[in-house]
This record gives sequence, structure tokens and C-alpha cells, in this order.
Amino acid sequence: MTMGKTYDVVVIGAGSVGVPAALSLARAGLSVLVLETLASPGQLSNKKAIGGIRATHSDFGKIKVCQRSIEIFAGWQEREGDEIGWLSNGYSYPAYDAGTEKKLKELMKVQLGFGLNIRWVSPEEYNELVPGISMAGLRGSTYSPEDGSASPLLALNAFYFKSRAAGAEYRFGETVTALRLEKGRVQAVVSDRGEYVCGQVINAAGAYGREVARLAGLDVPVEPDNHEAAISEPVKRFFGPMVVDIRPEPGSVNYYFYQNHEGQVVFCITPDPPILGVLNESTSAFFPQVAKRMVGLYPRLASLRVRRSWRGQYPMTPDGFPIVGRDAGAANYIHAVGMCGQGFMLGPGLGELLARIARNEETADDRRVLQSFLPTREFKGVEALK
Repeated sequence: MTMGKTYDVVVIGAGSVGVPAALSLARAGLSVLVLETLASPGQLSNKKAIGGIRATHSDFGKIKVCQRSIEIFAGWQEREGDEIGWLSNGYSYPAYDAGTEKKLKELMKVQLGFGLNIRWVSPEEYNELVPGISMAGLRGSTYSPEDGSASPLLALNAFYFKSRAAGAEYRFGETVTALRLEKGRVQAVVSDRGEYVCGQVINAAGAYGREVARLAGLDVPVEPDNHEAAISEPVKRFFGPMVVDIRPEPGSVNYYFYQNHEGQVVFCITPDPPILGVLNESTSAFFPQVAKRMVGLYPRLASLRVRRSWRGQYPMTPDGFPIVGRDAGAANYIHAVGMCGQGFMLGPGLGELLARIARNEETADDRRVLQSFLPTREFKGVEALK
């Protein structure tokens, strides 16, 4: 084993959170090393993300971080020069029963209070946004036009190369095996190929965040569960926003779909009960289940030809909120785990926040955001739109 040089920050995980964090840390003038088990960035959950990016959440913390992420995604090509597939297509949550309508309208009051751009649209207005949507029983929908989508592969590669240009270093094919602690601090990160002295360490290990935390003698309630998704052939654009149907049915809590910047329809379903663990094989049950729900809601989808499907993990917490911040068990250790399947949309805004935490430069808004993400919270609440 070789002893590497000393870094201001070692980031564990080169995914949806780790790479944007490395970019922000390096641009803030810190020396950064990112350690990743796989051969290149974004090879775990990032490349399995469907690309949706929303600030439409139920809590100040997630709304604020995602609003900043949207600003970064939306302005990236003009500011940085890279095409990342950004599309300002918006998000929508249609209501087909009185209970769903009431829930969404009550939640809108909270969202508007936190500065989210969201409004209620009538069934007729919604049919203009999603032409041909089932009108039977439709009571209206929320619509947040500033939400959007981008390509997880293009975006993460753009963040990766910009972070390297800013000075961040990466070591791929290295698995972290230990965190060497002395006097309540992580003195070094140990991998199967070397040891790296660090001023601070950020755990951005996604579905493996709990295992990494345990290397520091810490524990976080992060449990990955499995979701399947698929993508169609590209077709001429025929509807606007992401459609999220939150009505539960036997076997699924909800499902959602949208048309990306290349015209492909991407869709996913949330299984009920959750399928826990790290499983990557597609199943024969997914298509019949999701197709029935999607075509029933939007008959125009019936003739789409599907190209491929895949399965990925949502690293879940009990309340649906991430775990972010310092831990009293190790003074220079920072959690950035439990993104609940939303690491891609949280990543850029969270990366900037992590850089401010590392530099002890948190703002008043940051401290308010972090109240939602505290590692020490009781996990009794529930994110209404997780």
C-alpha cells in the first residue's frame, strides 16, 4: 500500500452528488480527491436516473437546494459551453379524485410560501399541456413550469471534466476499505490501493453510504430499494411536462413519465411493497404493470415502441429526506447520503452547499436547509412528494 499526498477534502463516490461536490470544492480553492470503486464517473445510480429535475417538493430544504440546481442546469450550456440536454418542460401532478386534489392544493400553499413557482391548472388547461390526457374524472393538476430535465450522462460528464479542469483529482477502481480515526477525526481514507491523508471527508457513496459511514463508526438509516425504468424510441414532441400520477394501486405507489430533449419517453414506477437491496436485473413484471397504468391515463402512449429497460436503486431514508452535514462522531466527516432517488436533481445545488460546509461558510439559508437534513433528526416526518 502506498501513501498518497494530503488533500483538503476526500470525496467518496463519483456519482450524482460526489462529482458536483468535487467541482464546487475545487472551484472554491480546495485540493480534492474523489475515490470511486468503478471505472469511471456516474456508473452506479447516475446513469440509471431518468433525468427529471424538480424543485416541487414539500420542504424548504429540498425546494431551496433544487431551485439552485435548476439554475445551474438551465444556465450550464450558456455559461460553461456544454450541451447537457436541459429542457424546461415542467412537472405536473394531475388529480382524479377529491382526496388527491385536496392534498395537492394544501401542499401548494406550503410550496408557494417557500417561493416555488407553481399553480393549479383546470382540466382544459391541462389537456393543452398534455394533449389527449384522459379527461374522465380529471379535476385539474399542479403545474410547476420551471422544473425540467437533463441527460444524466451528459450532465455528469460535463461536471466531471470541469471539476478536473478546476484541479480535482480522481482515482477510479479503488474501493475504500477503512477510515483511519484518531482523537475523533478522520486522519486518512484507506483504499485497497493506497492511503490518503485528508483535512475532511465527504461520504457521497449513494446506495453504499451506510457501509461507508460504518467505517467511521457511524450509522445512518439509508436502505436502498429498487426501481425499474424504461425509454422509448424518439418521436416528435407531443406533450410538455413530466406527468406524475400519485394514485396508489396494488403493486405500485405511483408512476411518472416525460419526453426528454431527444423526444424519447422515459418512465418509471414505484413498487409497493418496496424491493429492498441492490438488484440490477430487469424483470418481466415491470412492463405489464406500468404500461397498463400509463396507457389508461394517456392513451396516446399505446403505440410507442420501447427500446430498453433497466433497474436502479433509490437510497431511501425513513422520512424521504437526505442526510447531509457534519457528524459529532467524527468532527471532519460530512454526510451526503440518502438522496432517495433524487441525487441527480439535488447534486449541483448540494455540491455548492457541501463546499460551503467544508469551508465553514454556511449562510443563514444553508443552516435552515440543513435543519431538514440533520443526521441527528428523529426521522418522524414524511416528505409528501418523495
